[in-house]
Amino acid sequence: MVKAQENIPVESPQQFAKRLGLNFSNPLLLSRALTHRSYLNEHPEALEDNERMEFLGDAVLDFVVGAWLYNSFPEMSEGDMTRLRAALVKTEQLAEFADDIEMGLALRLGRGEQDSGGRTRPAMLCACFEALIGAMYLDSGIVTVEKFTALMLEEAADRILAGHHDRDPKSLLQEWAQSQGYSAPHYKIISENGPDHEKIFEVEVLINGEAYGRGIGRSKQAASKVAARLVLKELF
Repeated sequence: MVKAQENIPVESPQQFAKRLGLNFSNPLLLSRALTHRSYLNEHPEALEDNERMEFLGDAVLDFVVGAWLYNSFPEMSEGDMTRLRAALVKTEQLAEFADDIEMGLALRLGRGEQDSGGRTRPAMLCACFEALIGAMYLDSGIVTVEKFTALMLEEAADRILAGHHDRDPKSLLQEWAQSQGYSAPHYKIISENGPDHEKIFEVEVLINGEAYGRGIGRSKQAASKVAARLVLKELF
């Protein structure tokens, strides 16, 4: 993970491309992919940020990941492929892909974004990774994107499937409870604190009348999922 918050990017787009072995026939596409809108406020010579490219990259990733799953798992059902694709393209996973290639080193950010930790923020890394995919697609097409992402997807999919992270933890816990002859888990709100716009909920999960664990989150649903996930971790 990138730790430094320098006032200028640690790497230029050219250095970033060289380190990863990326060949852009139009280097301006890569520069744009690495440029956050905050950078434009302080560098008028930069003409465009990466938001439109992020939009494109999001769509390209959906297709590439879907095609990769279809070809890699010929026996997998449509529902399972849908869940696994969602796990592979969610913000946290794309941010992990970006972190793996140390993309934060080359982001072009405004001073405020740098000082507030923008180089390591998951949402920022996710957006810039999508923009990078969009830039690759525009520069050299879908095959380049497929080659760039293949190993990432393979390693992430193996990890997700091994840990059942593509499945909703509440559904998994319910399946376990039913396999034991128990009724469906019950989620009980233990407490809620904070103002209306920033409430924190604590939820306890009960199975067959017995408390199995608790979870905390910014909504009842989020806290319930955390509780279910923690219980599953203890069970398995």
